[in-house]
Amino acid sequence: MHTDTPATATPPGPWLHQVTLDDLATHGWSQQNQFLPEELTLALAAECRALAASGVLDFAAVGRGAAQALRPEIRGDRTRWLEAGQSDACDRYRVIMETLRLALNRAFFLGLDNYESHFALYAPGASYSRHLDRFRDDDLRTVSVVIYLNPGWLPEQGGALRLHPRGELARDIVPLGSRLVLFLSADMLHEVLPATCERLSLAGWFRRRTVI
Repeated sequence: MHTDTPATATPPGPWLHQVTLDDLATHGWSQQNQFLPEELTLALAAECRALAASGVLDFAAVGRGAAQALRPEIRGDRTRWLEAGQSDACDRYRVIMETLRLALNRAFFLGLDNYESHFALYAPGASYSRHLDRFRDDDLRTVSVVIYLNPGWLPEQGGALRLHPRGELARDIVPLGSRLVLFLSADMLHEVLPATCERLSLAGWFRRRTVI
């Protein structure tokens, strides 16, 4: 398993994808440093901040359907879903994630059909309590992905992603810019710890196709 230290900038490609796939098969999760080029990370961070400044990031709710509600004591991030053609940076990011979707399907025959993703901004002190990414009545989310947009982030600033692998001690991952964390949506309990400053990320899910 990879250490929680920055690596040299390596654009995602066959080698990096293979390391990710090997980690997922062995451990059920993977951490890759410098998954995105630094300039793309900076462009995505700037876009997230611009969306926040324009007031279009919405506080995320918990639950589904009639039970959906804003519960800031459980989940405190503000989000905006990505759409095709939204910006050059977002489209470049979506192309990169498409290559990862294809690699996951080739390796594990998961039948991943699409990828959905949103910006997530946590204000200082905001957090997200321990949870799974798969709903009880919707099992389409299969692989969860988080990519961080915080260049120069320091461990003492907080905001770690805390993973709870089954049968193992919890793992805290610093939200350093360009870093990717990937795990199985149905299996990995996780939480976001509060930070002392604004924390930016892209959260996404590779989804299986609906079987009719």
